[in-house]
Amino acid sequence: MIRYVRIEVNGVEYFARAEGQGFHLLTAAPWLDGREVGAMVGNGRLLAPVQPSKVVAVGSNYRAHAAEMGKAVPDKPRLFLKPPSAIIGPGMPIEIPPETNRVDHEAELGVVIGKQCKRVWKEDALDYVFGYTICNDVTARDFQKEDGLFCRAKGFDSFLPVGPHVVTSLEPWKLAVGCDVNRKVRQSGNTSDMVFSVAELIAFISNVMTLEPGDLILTGTPSGVGPLMAGDRCTVMVEGIGAMTNPVVDRADR
Repeated sequence: MIRYVRIEVNGVEYFARAEGQGFHLLTAAPWLDGREVGAMVGNGRLLAPVQPSKVVAVGSNYRAHAAEMGKAVPDKPRLFLKPPSAIIGPGMPIEIPPETNRVDHEAELGVVIGKQCKRVWKEDALDYVFGYTICNDVTARDFQKEDGLFCRAKGFDSFLPVGPHVVTSLEPWKLAVGCDVNRKVRQSGNTSDMVFSVAELIAFISNVMTLEPGDLILTGTPSGVGPLMAGDRCTVMVEGIGAMTNPVVDRADR
């Protein structure tokens, strides 16, 4: 298993391969065949490990979560898009907008596409995966109910923490997925509860739109979603990848 990150070193951003406590800098994103250059660096500020052209998310893809939201298990994947501008890295603050009354965490396994993917078969779909990461599909739940749509509710800046790295060679079909808030367990699920597997999602999505290298798929969240408040620390965990923690703050509006 290899861990890839994106870091800032002396004000310059790099993709890198993590090794121990250090980083091997790359000429480009690893899914764009970035090559290692120069000596290993010992430190750098972790950024979100992806810069996708698009983020495709899937609603109600865990049976228990569909039940807690009062929804039927879907007969086909329910897709929506999150803007890449919502992405933040590990340790960066989730900002609660002043106009919302409830913002929820949603722990998710993220899939990073490795090569252009268009109308692929389910049996071949995992060949197009570069690796996996941890995501938090932060949602203004009141806006989701008010609008009946997901764009505003899930599109605010800082509403998609991703990180801390992308790992390769992970088998996605039986991984623990969870979320702690202030060290108290909120979500504790497993990808085996997914309605549609990673391979099925890639096949379905790629029949709708071409997926490009570096694009990110959010595969749904287990049950236990709950509210975040300023002062909280939200940690999302995925087995085989690790954990990502973000503080929660009220957005400082003018």
